[in-house]
Amino acid sequence: MIGRIPVLDIQPLVDCGRRPAKAVPGETFQVTATVFREGHEAVGANVVLRDPRGRSGPWIPMRELAPGTDRWGADVTPDAEGRWTYAVEAWGNPLTTWRHCASVKIPAGADTELTLAEGAQLLERAAAGVPRSDGRRLLLDTARTLRDTSVPGATRLAGALAPEVTAVLDRHPLREMVTTSRPLPLVVERERALFGSWYEMFPRSEGARAGDAGSAPVSGTFRTAARRLPEIAAMGFDVVYLPPVHPIGRTFRKGPGGALTAGPDDVGCPWAIGSEDGGHDALHPDLGTFADFDAFVATARELGMEIALDFALQCSPDHPWVKEHPEWFRKRPDGSIAYAENPPKKYQDIYPVDFTEDFRGLVTESVRILRLWMSHGVRIFRVDNPHTKPVVFWEKVIGEINRTDPDVIFLAEAFTRPAMMHTLAAIGFQQSYTYFTWRTTKRELTEYLTELSGPAAAWMRPNFFVNTPDILPVHLQSGGRPAFETRAVLAATLSPSWGMYAGYELCEATPAAPGSEEYAASEKYELRPRDWQAAEREGTSITELIGALNRLRRRHPALRQLRGLRFHRTDNEHILAYSKRTRTPHADTVLIVVNLDPHDTHEATVSLDLPELGLTPAQAGGAEPFPVLDELTGETYHWGRDNYVRLEPGRRDAYASSAHIFALRPSSPTGGSPNHERQ
Repeated sequence: MIGRIPVLDIQPLVDCGRRPAKAVPGETFQVTATVFREGHEAVGANVVLRDPRGRSGPWIPMRELAPGTDRWGADVTPDAEGRWTYAVEAWGNPLTTWRHCASVKIPAGADTELTLAEGAQLLERAAAGVPRSDGRRLLLDTARTLRDTSVPGATRLAGALAPEVTAVLDRHPLREMVTTSRPLPLVVERERALFGSWYEMFPRSEGARAGDAGSAPVSGTFRTAARRLPEIAAMGFDVVYLPPVHPIGRTFRKGPGGALTAGPDDVGCPWAIGSEDGGHDALHPDLGTFADFDAFVATARELGMEIALDFALQCSPDHPWVKEHPEWFRKRPDGSIAYAENPPKKYQDIYPVDFTEDFRGLVTESVRILRLWMSHGVRIFRVDNPHTKPVVFWEKVIGEINRTDPDVIFLAEAFTRPAMMHTLAAIGFQQSYTYFTWRTTKRELTEYLTELSGPAAAWMRPNFFVNTPDILPVHLQSGGRPAFETRAVLAATLSPSWGMYAGYELCEATPAAPGSEEYAASEKYELRPRDWQAAEREGTSITELIGALNRLRRRHPALRQLRGLRFHRTDNEHILAYSKRTRTPHADTVLIVVNLDPHDTHEATVSLDLPELGLTPAQAGGAEPFPVLDELTGETYHWGRDNYVRLEPGRRDAYASSAHIFALRPSSPTGGSPNHERQ
């Protein structure tokens, strides 16, 4: 139903308001609405933000975003976790209407005294709602002056239009016919739901070694893997993500490279969960005990990191569920259980779960398993292939967990159709894998990031993984170290959450076969111990760059946000320029320029949209250069509207020579280099 003053098309709006928009404390987002009324009367609008206790916050005035569009907006910044609401109030603004009419009538000598008397009445009404300490006396004095016929009409009008009067009325407008929209839900989750740097590792590879002659290889354990944690923390990672750590089935176990036949000493794939040693609630005996797992989690916590655990709702043929709950699997006409397939791939070692016969039982068991791992310190779960299970299943499972534990975070690993990815995010997943892994050109990145940072940011939070155990992108296979540097810069600065799979810092790039995205000697099927110290000695590692990126992300609030991303024009298709900016609570602007071609040097003119960078009118007019500090090199330049850049990938005298990450300091003292690169 439309109220006295229509309030339409409120954004953000998730599933017609049936599901909450998302934010984290301190994250600013814009609430917009279409507001108008009949005739030529002025309107006003504001946002009402209510915290989890139902208390309304301070006045959040809205402004018309573009004259004549009737589209109003305001920036909103919730400051605490919990379930909030937001609504829009629209109202008639009689003083704004009067001021406009009076500005036309008084100079023309039309109805001067009557018009001024009307203004006096309105100001007196407005003054009744203004605190004594915030301008009430000013409004009453102005009203009295409007009635003073001994003063020229133009002078009286000028007093009513004075900036100090306008300021009081902006803070305390006279509102008529207030119309309030229905409240819309907003869930404010902890910061890690939006921001974090992820590192994926296989514990069984850390400390693993080849067996003696005639004996089996020796798996790493949680205790040996814990020795690697300080080095991961030193690179600035917040989350250490573990693939499944459960017992692995023997039936149809895959051999190296995914071979259909495994030898007696082959370790199998961790996603083939379950054996006589247990299922999803058990640990692989080679990795250690729950005491060892708890010690691993504790070590990570002491280093300032969290552990994320894979939740893969599938089973090996040896999983206890196969015998205990046959109703949880789909039978084929011959009575056998259907194994997993993603044609042309076949996963004979994995049985998918079927939800037809006992949906509620699977929800209950999944919640039990998740709570078990939560009791061992896991508060983040990366969910494997959620798009192959019913959406309503995840809505119930995540809803049940977050009802009592709102700090628990779920990451959806769903490389699938956009509708499914967006729906999974809307129904409860706090983060989502994305197509970033395959977006490489300037146009692809610009279009995709504009989509993700636009209205979709209200429900879908991206996590940009540069690689995974399943995905060795073609651009990494052929681009050498510069490709690894460039993709790390892009992921770490475009998205508030990004991740990498172990070995990325070593620039591992050998595919299983030409044209394949699978790794040679894939860690999914075999132990993969690495000599981290040798890579550092030989200079083949990019750990220094990764550490620098993660430090920058912590230092700059703008890099911890998704909203606020803007692209700037360049005249070279290989050069991408973009900025991220926060206004509240801490103003921060970062400008990034990247050479997307890992093979060749490229030059370009970067033309900046200066108002989007929050610069002063003089600077926005291009008359005044401003200093920019390259956070990767420590050099300062002076830039303006148009700036020349030259980016040479692969230079050994600087890491990430294919990118600039500039901190804008428009009010800093002058000095540094001019607005061009050194040749």
